Amino acid sequence: MDIRLLVLDIDGTIAGVSNQVSETVKQAVQAAKSQGIQVAIATGRMYHSALRFHAAIGSDLPLIAYNGAWIQDPKTGTRHRHIPVSPPVALTLLNYFEQPEWRTSLDAFCYINDQLYVRQFNDYTDRYAQRSGVEAIAVGDLRNVIAETPTTKVLALCQDGDIAQQLLTSVQVLYKSDELYITQSSPTHFEATNPEATKGTAVRYLAEEILGLSAAQVMAIGDNHNDLEMLKYVGVSVAMGNAPTAVQQIAHWVAPDIENHGVAAAIEKFLLS
Repeated sequence: MDIRLLVLDIDGTIAGVSNQVSETVKQAVQAAKSQGIQVAIATGRMYHSALRFHAAIGSDLPLIAYNGAWIQDPKTGTRHRHIPVSPPVALTLLNYFEQPEWRTSLDAFCYINDQLYVRQFNDYTDRYAQRSGVEAIAVGDLRNVIAETPTTKVLALCQDGDIAQQLLTSVQVLYKSDELYITQSSPTHFEATNPEATKGTAVRYLAEEILGLSAAQVMAIGDNHNDLEMLKYVGVSVAMGNAPTAVQQIAHWVAPDIENHGVAAAIEKFLLS
């Protein structure tokens, strides 16, 4: 095994309830780096929101944000990739969210130029923005905003996980896989990006196009459905113990959960032994 690149998700993988990276995980990451292994972040979060985690693990590589729709190097500011949602597709999706059956059941977000736009402020949007470490911009009708500038990602935050699953199922019927990439980063988060923007395509781009590595030289750790493509691509895939069954089943190994420092255990098993 010749792993040269370790890719880490943030929420549910290196950041749990505390919204911080534990010292145990930081030390494990540094031990991997001391072996000559480069470390990168691949997250569904905004680029701006992910920067402090990129710094916390001491990454020197471009950061993968928005489930792969945005790749940017924090050191140089170079943006290697930005693949927004097609404006007509985003518009029809937001129109769908405005239907009575969904209008009162979810909060819709759009991300434009790495800024968070919401319909209105409420407890749920406030908590989301606070955990993300960003300021939300309330604009009323999001459709007016995306008419001017394409959105990188569309998110629907549902108060109930069952509602989020119903929304996911219904939208999958409306769109073909080459029109929209639809996933979940948590049971209450419905996320949509350009179909070419997944963590799998982004990690492949980072590994092969930027670093000149093969998939066999990459290890990735994730905890949710938006990590599936990434875990399928890499040579060594690890699912967190808190991951859904479908994610655990496709991984080479299942680590302890986030609160039991699963990333540190995976690094010890595969990279330091």
